[in-house]
Amino acid sequence: MDKGYRGKVLFGFEVTKLRRCKESVVQFSIEQIHILTRACHMKLKSLNAVLIVVLALAWMPSSAPAKSRATVIQQSIRAENPKKGKEWLVLPYAFSTDGMGTVFGVGGGAKGYGQDQLLVGATGFGGLEDTYGGVLGLWDYRLPWTERFFVSAVASYGHYPRQRAYFRLAYPADEPRRGGNDSDRDDYVVTPGNSNWADFKLEYVLPIGAARNRGMVSYSLKGGMLQGDGTGGTSWNPLTGGVTTLMLRQYNELQSFETEFGLFERTIHPVELGIGYNNTDYPNNPSTGSSQFFSVTRDFGWGDAAFPWTFWQFEASKYLSLGKSKWAKQRVLAFNAWTGDSPSWSESVTPSGDVVITNRPPHYDGATLGGFYRMRAYPTGRFNDRSVVYSTAEVRYTPFWNPIGNVSWLRWLQMDWWQFVGYIEGGRVADEYSFSELFSEWKVDVGLGIRAMMAGGVVRFDWAVSEEGSGMWLMFGQPF
Repeated sequence: MDKGYRGKVLFGFEVTKLRRCKESVVQFSIEQIHILTRACHMKLKSLNAVLIVVLALAWMPSSAPAKSRATVIQQSIRAENPKKGKEWLVLPYAFSTDGMGTVFGVGGGAKGYGQDQLLVGATGFGGLEDTYGGVLGLWDYRLPWTERFFVSAVASYGHYPRQRAYFRLAYPADEPRRGGNDSDRDDYVVTPGNSNWADFKLEYVLPIGAARNRGMVSYSLKGGMLQGDGTGGTSWNPLTGGVTTLMLRQYNELQSFETEFGLFERTIHPVELGIGYNNTDYPNNPSTGSSQFFSVTRDFGWGDAAFPWTFWQFEASKYLSLGKSKWAKQRVLAFNAWTGDSPSWSESVTPSGDVVITNRPPHYDGATLGGFYRMRAYPTGRFNDRSVVYSTAEVRYTPFWNPIGNVSWLRWLQMDWWQFVGYIEGGRVADEYSFSELFSEWKVDVGLGIRAMMAGGVVRFDWAVSEEGSGMWLMFGQPF
């Protein structure tokens, strides 16, 4: 084993605690310790959720961090709510996943109390297979004596019995890279362990466009549909329409891995700087307009982090309204594209002929596909490498018919509409940012979804199928 990987770093994961003696660490071969994983793999094995609500709250994040984006700070006022912008909800839930087993929990939250845009929420869960954890968060808190600075903070603690990982830092040069575009779907490892993380975000809303007079924008809804023109959707001009936001994000994660060789831990402390422009009519459920987001993430290797790494990304979305029909209150075509690269990525070859990768994001961050948001037929982190490209198209159909919202004893769910979705996705990861490589041999999946507007937020259930099988996901918010 290369001297630079003894003791401190094994396969990109820093060994900060080991139940066995340190001397045994240097004896482990590269083939023995290929155990990396992302906690809270939420791919559903069975849909036994209570109604459609399972991740605690319609507009509350789950126990995995959401996609990184600069957001539109907003207040949504539903005509059906006599308390104006104030919403609250407490819900029990139950579900079964590959990584967590059968889980039961309860979650709740409130929005619009104290500050019009402020959301606070929490959830706790436990399972039959040594699964337990919780999430506590505060979103869009406006700093005192300011108009345009907003802070969000979310933290999670959890233990999961079967964490799946399609990754290894070192591999024989003549074998496919685990998690690469050509890798085998069964080439992964499973191990129990903890995943604890904390995510902090500071956003500044620029005084231009729809936010020229105020850092927060307001939307009026009736039956879950936007009333009025919203904040964009016409011409692309940040000076006259839409909302432009600067974002500074710092997040931390500690993962532990209970292996046959002992307990391993790894910590990351990245900082992300981004800018987003949202020119859609209504960001929670867009029907017209577009959005763009660019960011650079850097882990400086602070503290107990294993090594430094850098990742940049760019994402763009476009929405086209097809108008109403006899049966539908809204019909929308939605398109999304995403790409990114890790320029710090470094590869070297050991005397034994193994390729060793350093200065790369963890396998669940950076250029990764599979899971809640991108390539939904595949497990979380199924594909991960240095570079990535991805695109998708969705048809979103919202009927007038509302079978739950019109049932008197279910009105406490505050369900304004439900939506049928059909979509197709394609993309790939690669070991270099090359046009010819990134746009060849794409992975493709197709899927269907059912989504609902509840208490002013969107809950979605997506199902997709690919050549490797199928996946089902329950999550909050539109995927883009």
